[in-house]
Amino acid sequence: MTLISSISGIRGTIGGKAGEGLTPLDIVKFATAYGAWIRQKGGKNVVLGRDARISGPMVSRLVIGSLQAMGLDVIDLGLSTTPTVELAVTRENASGGIILTASHNPKPWNALKLLNNKGEFISAEDGAAILALAEEGAIEFAEVEHLGEYLEKGYYIQDHIDQILNLDLVDREAIAKANFKVVIDCVNSTGGLSVPELLHALGVQQVIELFCAPNGRFPHNPEPLPQHLSTLANEVVHHQADLGIAVDPDVDRLAMVCEDGEVFGEEYTLVAVADYVLSKKPGPTVSNLSSTRALRDITEKAGQEYHASAVGEVNVVQKMKDVGAVIGGEGNGGVILPELHYGRDALVGIALFLSHLAQFGKSASRLRASYPGYHIAKNKIELSADIDLKATFEALEEKYKKQPIDTTDGLKIEFDKDWVHLRPSNTEPIIRIYAESQSSTTAENIARKIMQDVMDFANGNTD
Repeated sequence: MTLISSISGIRGTIGGKAGEGLTPLDIVKFATAYGAWIRQKGGKNVVLGRDARISGPMVSRLVIGSLQAMGLDVIDLGLSTTPTVELAVTRENASGGIILTASHNPKPWNALKLLNNKGEFISAEDGAAILALAEEGAIEFAEVEHLGEYLEKGYYIQDHIDQILNLDLVDREAIAKANFKVVIDCVNSTGGLSVPELLHALGVQQVIELFCAPNGRFPHNPEPLPQHLSTLANEVVHHQADLGIAVDPDVDRLAMVCEDGEVFGEEYTLVAVADYVLSKKPGPTVSNLSSTRALRDITEKAGQEYHASAVGEVNVVQKMKDVGAVIGGEGNGGVILPELHYGRDALVGIALFLSHLAQFGKSASRLRASYPGYHIAKNKIELSADIDLKATFEALEEKYKKQPIDTTDGLKIEFDKDWVHLRPSNTEPIIRIYAESQSSTTAENIARKIMQDVMDFANGNTD
């Protein structure tokens, strides 16, 4: 069993002993700590939503009761999506929000993802404060006359879709005229409630649904990576469809499959959407340091400025605000359109991608071929307790001091258009090493060379 309490939220596997898995005692502990933090800030109400995981109803009831016991009103959206909850926080003028989802993690997992009153993920400072309250355990609950109220509002997915349809960037006329045939894979979660409705509202009449029953029984690994999209790819070819669309369980990540069954690439979801947005609304773009260089290339080609942030949605959002970005996100298929809200949103990503594809000429494979072709090699090194990471990174920085280096988040080294990014994990004793090149072999070779450097320096070999 696993329980990970971090500044970004609480996640773990269901069951086991308290403190070792996401048990009822742990759920109540962290939900009440969040409630205490909301009350400290003078808050009165919290928006709640969940994905379709089997454990969702149980976790939801515990969280609702805990928040009411703290004297907070709960606005329950029921089955929802992460971006829908984020939007609802601001629409309800709420003090915060909790999304019950472990995102792309498999079925045994669930999590409490915590939002502030802007409908954005809490900062590192706020997360640390909530964890401290949970560990102190000195929580004061409300007396009977001051218990929080409970209100159900199950219409927010439709409200979310309506807000997307009202965006000037969304070309409903072009989408309808293109007469797309689309296959969708919603992994039996809340994408099954939101994606078909969005597509029909956009004018897509031919929608072939795979795994759209929101029962939480994921038919495959729910992370929308190429190796998990084989069924979708086969169905796209079988039905002679124009596009395949895959989302993760909480609908904040988006991946596409081209008409020939080839994956568009989750790294290129943001690239394609940004290309479209920049053609209509010039301005800066942002992605994290581990995302493909292709976004920088298409941004500079459009005469605009690209900026990189530390890894993590909260860091991407802060950088977007700092530079006034018109579009941003992460290379995992996360699209953030600030005109709508500051959160990864697969639904608005779908609407923008289809607008782009309709105007481009309907062929997803030709659209993908129009972008620079990069390959990312993703590796990791397991660490022993005695490794001095600071000294190891300093030695690497010295060795490659003639190359452009970024130490915003770990260590990123550039080699012309190639790069490698080393970043210690916050939750595991590992270093993640991502390398990118226009050649997959070169990317792997760069990663292996840096991995050897790390081991050499960690073992005191500086030759």
